[in-house]
Amino acid sequence: MIRFFILFLVILAVLFGLELTPWAERWFVEPWTIALAKISTWLVTLFDSEVEATGIVMRSLSNGFGVSIEKGCNGIEATIVLVAAMLAFPSPWKYKIIGILSGFVAVQSLNVVRVISLFYLGQWNMTAFEWAHLYIWQALIMLDVLIVFLIWIRLLPGDRNGDKGAPVAFSGETAQQATEPVRGT
Repeated sequence: MIRFFILFLVILAVLFGLELTPWAERWFVEPWTIALAKISTWLVTLFDSEVEATGIVMRSLSNGFGVSIEKGCNGIEATIVLVAAMLAFPSPWKYKIIGILSGFVAVQSLNVVRVISLFYLGQWNMTAFEWAHLYIWQALIMLDVLIVFLIWIRLLPGDRNGDKGAPVAFSGETAQQATEPVRGT
C-alpha cells in the first residue's frame, strides 16, 4: 500500500508538472479545452440552436450569457489523478491502458454534463451557478474519478495479493468452510 501511495504521488507530480509546460499547454490543454467547448455546444444545439462556441467560450445568442472553460474546468486535472492512480496500481499494462481509456471517457463525459449544466444554471441564477461550480461539481468530478478507479480495480482479473484462485469466504465463513461442497437437504 505504501509503494502504491508513493508511486501515485510521484506520477501525479510528474503529470501535473508536464501539464504546466508551455508545450503541453499549447499542444494538448488548449486544443482539448476548445474541443470541450465545441462538443458541449454541439450537444446543446441539438435542443437549442441559439448557442455558439468561440474558442473556450460557450455563449447563448439569445441573452449573451456565456461560460468560459478555463484551466481546472476542462477535466484534465481529474483525468491526471485517475491516470496516476491506475499507473501506480499493480496490474498488467493491458488493463492499465483499458482503464485509462475508459476512465478518460467517463470523466470527460461527466465534465461535458458539468459544462452544459453550468451554462444553463448561470442563466437562471448566478449564486446557484457559483455554488455549483465551486463546490458541487468539483466534488462530483473527483467522486467520479474515485468510482471509476474502484470499479476498475474490481474488474481486474485475479487477486492482487498473489493468492490467485483462492476461495472467497462469505458472511463469516472461513476459507475452509467456503471450499466444502454444499450438501442437499
